[in-house]
Parts: sequence; structure tokens; C-alpha cells
Amino acid sequence: MQKKAKTKKIRPRTPMSMLDPGKRAREFSEVALGYSLEEAVSEARRCLQCKKPTCIKGCPVDVDCKSFIRMVAEKDLHGAFARIKETNSLPAICGRVCPQENQCEKTCKLRPTGQPVAIGRLERFVADNFYAHTSCEEETGSMECIPVDENIKVAAIGSGPSSLTLAGYLAAQGVKVSVFEALHAPGGVLVYGIPEFRLPKSVVQREIDSLKNLQVDFLCNYVGGMTVSLEELFEQGYRAVFIGVGAGLPRFMNLPGENLIGIYSANEYLTRVNLMHGYKFPEFDTPVPPGDNVVVIGGGNVAMDSARTALRLGARRVRVVYRRTKGEMPARREELEHALEEGVELEILASPISFQGDEQGFLQKVVLQKMELQEADESGRRKPVPVPEAFYELDTDLAIMAVGTGANMVLTQTTPGLELNERGYIRADPVTGETSMNMVFAGGDIVTGAATVVEAMGAGRRSAREILKRIKG
Repeated sequence: MQKKAKTKKIRPRTPMSMLDPGKRAREFSEVALGYSLEEAVSEARRCLQCKKPTCIKGCPVDVDCKSFIRMVAEKDLHGAFARIKETNSLPAICGRVCPQENQCEKTCKLRPTGQPVAIGRLERFVADNFYAHTSCEEETGSMECIPVDENIKVAAIGSGPSSLTLAGYLAAQGVKVSVFEALHAPGGVLVYGIPEFRLPKSVVQREIDSLKNLQVDFLCNYVGGMTVSLEELFEQGYRAVFIGVGAGLPRFMNLPGENLIGIYSANEYLTRVNLMHGYKFPEFDTPVPPGDNVVVIGGGNVAMDSARTALRLGARRVRVVYRRTKGEMPARREELEHALEEGVELEILASPISFQGDEQGFLQKVVLQKMELQEADESGRRKPVPVPEAFYELDTDLAIMAVGTGANMVLTQTTPGLELNERGYIRADPVTGETSMNMVFAGGDIVTGAATVVEAMGAGRRSAREILKRIKG
């Protein structure tokens, strides 16, 4: 009788410690606490070390996941960090906010078991626990970088993930990079859009400091297209310009009553709390209305960030209104689960049709239309349609509109010759990042529309490679 081949038993993923939901819902401390060395090694040893690793194909910046995970299993953090830094400039950030479940972990050979290797958590562990001896090692994983040549200059407009990645790549190759930021602090969406409990400001600052040590200049309060133009930058001797200004123009729904006092775009709300340190009140005297009965419109990550922020600022009740069902929300499962654990409520299959206020113009109610879903269309999503004559109201004194963003037109409309697509985003070559203007490159949300941090980083890296090839051969 032939013996059955033994199947290798797959250990479950190593869990990561989290702050208690009851405690964290009222403070801004980071929720995910990270792996210890023992936990990281245990998780790394789950990796099958496939001959043909598919996880790399799922990473927008081509991190050699297989190799760095093997090094973690061997407790070689220097080697693991150097391997990650070969292609990823911001691992501590990616390990926290990138949707690995839809990227590297989605293509992991263990995914069919429901227990893919926790690649993102391991990446965060390496970045958090590696100690660099020099700024060059911090930025590239190598002890030596090419000395910066002050005569070879490149400018980046915007200081989000695409520009930071470009700056790190070029500075390590001896190019002098100046980053122009419209706001009063660098970091872009990493500092104004993502809350402290998901991405501590100290983590972003560490990445910026390492770039400063590589002689990257950050010039804040420079609005691209207004304070500084592309023409002026070329006149000042910059050999190339990269545009990474993001897509920060808030969208509204043009509903009756949408201009009542107490209705905010998610952009403004999160910027007040994050960049302007509203979460540290009264240490910082930033006016952020706490709200008592908060409604958030939308179902993505920004909606979850807004809802969880409102809880931490003292709201008694927070509800997220979404026109489809819970299972179809575009937010990361982890962020949605954390929100629900903390007490956020879902108001599904509903869409706002108007807002109502008092005689002084303050928000009091939102009127909702009940929705139902039709069969899936070509995109695979079921279309929500109104249920006839099915309306109801929710009491609310603060509403946050998290229904997407558009391209900010300040730079694009003041730069003749910069070709845009029908949605107002910059047209750029998908391989090189070059725009319709010679030696002007673009990447990130201003090209693709709202996307992930790591996709923006990939765009910055591709443009940096092309720029380096053009100016240094």
C-alpha cells in the first residue's frame, strides 16, 4: 500500500501586539506596537524561501523580500536593512501604511492558506531596529556614498513620498537635491494626512533628517507655480525638475446645506489635527472642533483616519456613512477592524442627499437616502442605487467629507506647456516619468490620482534613475 506524502504544517502568522482598544480610542499613541526580535525571527522562519519568489513581483519598488526575510531569520539586521534599502527608501513608513495585503503579501506562496508571511511587519521591524553608523548607511544601507557635487542640481516640488524617494536616490549618487514644500513642514501627505496613531511624526522626521545629512535641502513655504516656477528653477541652474505635489484638492458632493458650519473636508480636518498638531491641544493652540455626534462620509482609509481621529478628540459617537456594504469598503481590512474595535459605527447602504442646520447656520442633521446594490458590472463592483422614497435623518454637529481628492491646479495651471489628462492630472511617461516638458518629470498622485505611498515611491525612483542617466551618463 502506497504511503501518502506528508504535508508540511504551516504555522499561523506571528501576531503583533496592539494597544488595548478601550485605551487607544482616546489617545494618539501608535496602535501597532511592532515585533520583538524573537517575534520577528519566528515570523521570518515561516517563509518558504521559494526558488521563484512571487512576493517580489507584488512590490511596486521591487524589494527583495525573500533575501531580507532570510537575513531576519538569521538575525542579520544590517544585511536585511541594506537589502531593503537597495530599492526602498522609506521602509519604516512602508511597513506601517502600505497595503501589503494587496501587494507583496497578496503574491506570497502562503496566501492560499490565509496566512501569508507578514512581510510589511518584518520590514517595519528591520527599519525600526537597525542602527546606522553614518547618514549614508541610514539612507542607502551602504557605508559610503558618492560626494555631493554642488554643480549638479535637481529640484523637487512637493515633499511627499515620491519626492523623498527621488531625493534619497539622487543624493546617494552625488547629485545636489533641493526640495520645495508649500507648507511649513516637509513630509507631504505623510505628515498632514496620516494620523499619529498610524504613522508617528518621529518616524517621518527620521527619514527627513537622514536626507538632510546627505545634503538634501528642504525649502518650506514655497508654493510651486506661485512662489517658485519651473522656469525660475532652470534659470537658477537646476538640471531637472521633479513634480511630486500630490492630489490634495478636496472634493465635495455639492449637496444642499454642504456649506453649513461644522462640515469639513477630510483634508482640512486631518491637516489641522496632524500638521498643525491639533492632537496635542492645549500644548498647541490649534482650533479643531471636537464634535459630539460625528458623521464621516466615505469608506476608504481617509474616512477611517477621520473617524478614529474624531474619537480621539472626544466625540461621543462617530458613524461612517457608506453607500455600499461593509465587505465592499475600499479601506484596508486592518484599519476598518481597528476602527470598529475602538467604537466607530457603520451606517451602510446609505448616501447623503442634504444637510440641515439651525438659524445661525450650524449643522444639526444629515439626511440620508437608503441604497441597494445591483448586480456587479464590468469592474466587478455592484452598483448602488437609491431605494425609492426611503429617507432618514441622523443628528450630527460635525460632518467630515472623505469622498476623494483631485489635482491641485496651482502649479499645473501656471505652467504653460505642461500637458494634462482629462481629469487634470499631469501626463507622464510610465517608464521614465518625463512630462511633455523637457527634463521635467512627475510622479505620485499628481499623475495617477490618489494611490498608495509605495506606488508614489516607485514613481520617484523611476524618475530618479532616468534623471541620473541623463545628467551623469
